[in-house]
Amino acid sequence: MKKISLLAICFSVLSLYSFAQNKSFSILPLGVYGGSDEGNLSAYLLAPEGSRDYISLDAGTIYNGLKALRSKGFIKANSNDFFKNNIKAYLISHGHLDHCGGLIINSPNDTAKNIYALPFCINVLKTKYFTWTSWANFANEGESPLLKKYTYNYLDTARETKIENTNMYVKPFLLSHSVPGESTAFLVRNNDNYFLYFGDTGDDSIERSNYMKIVWNAAAPMVSSHKLKGISIECSYPDKQKDKQLFGHLKPKLLFKNLHYLENIAGKNSLKNLPVIVAHIKPDEDNEKIIHEELLKENDLHVKLIFPVQGEKIDL
Repeated sequence: MKKISLLAICFSVLSLYSFAQNKSFSILPLGVYGGSDEGNLSAYLLAPEGSRDYISLDAGTIYNGLKALRSKGFIKANSNDFFKNNIKAYLISHGHLDHCGGLIINSPNDTAKNIYALPFCINVLKTKYFTWTSWANFANEGESPLLKKYTYNYLDTARETKIENTNMYVKPFLLSHSVPGESTAFLVRNNDNYFLYFGDTGDDSIERSNYMKIVWNAAAPMVSSHKLKGISIECSYPDKQKDKQLFGHLKPKLLFKNLHYLENIAGKNSLKNLPVIVAHIKPDEDNEKIIHEELLKENDLHVKLIFPVQGEKIDL
C-alpha cells in the first residue's frame, strides 16, 4: 500500500511539473472592459512564462491595473518601478481612447520605450494625442519640440517584427472596425509558441471585408500543430444587439461563427480546450452577465472560455 501511495504521489508531482512546463505565456490584465469604466479599459501585459519582460497589448488603462495586480500579489515591485522597468513596449491596435488613453495619461512618468503599430494607428497618435494642443509630444515624430521618450515603430502586415528588449516577435493583421474604421490583430511569437490578440473588430459579413478570414487562415496551422496557446478576442455586446448597431464589434453568435470558420480549416475538434479570452465587454446594465451566459450556451466547440478580471493573472 505504501509503495502504491508513493508511486501515486510521484506521478501527481510529475503531472503537475509537466503541466507547469507546458505553460508558455503569462498575461496580466490591466484593464478588460470596452467602455463605461475609465479605470478598467483594454490593456493586457504579455510575457513568455518565467520572464518579467512584458509588452502591453493596447493601453487603455495602466496605473489602476498595476495597483490591482499589486494588491492581489501578482507583482511584488512598487507599481511605478514595474511600470517603468517591466513594461518594455506598447502594441496599440487602434487609436480609440479605450485602447490608448492609459499610455497617453501616464506618459510623463514613463521611461523611453517603443510603440509598435500599423501606420494608420501611429498617424492617430501623432496627430491627435501626442501633440502640444491636446497633451505633449512625448514621441520622436510630429509637432515640435519632440521629447523623444517614445519611438514609433511602423509595423508591416507582410512581415514579422522583433519586439526590442524582449524575446518576442509580432506580425500584424489589419482589421475592420466600423467601416471605414481600422484596427489590428497581433500574432505574437516566442520561439514556437504563439498568442493571437485582436483589437476591436467587426464580422466580415457586416464590415464587407475578408480581414477576419485572413487572420484565421494564418492562425489555422498553429492551431493544428498546438502552437497557438491562446486567443484574446472581443465580444462587446449580447446577441440582442442589432447588427446595424454593433459599430464594428462582435456579439456571441458572431464570435462563434468566426471560431467555427477557424475549426473548419484547422481540423475537427482542433479548438477543443483552446483558451479564448473574452475581451472588451461593454459592462452597461446586465450586459456582462448576459454575454457570459450566451457564450457558455453556444460553446459547442468546447473552447476554454476565459473571462478576464482586472489584476488577476492568466497562464496559457
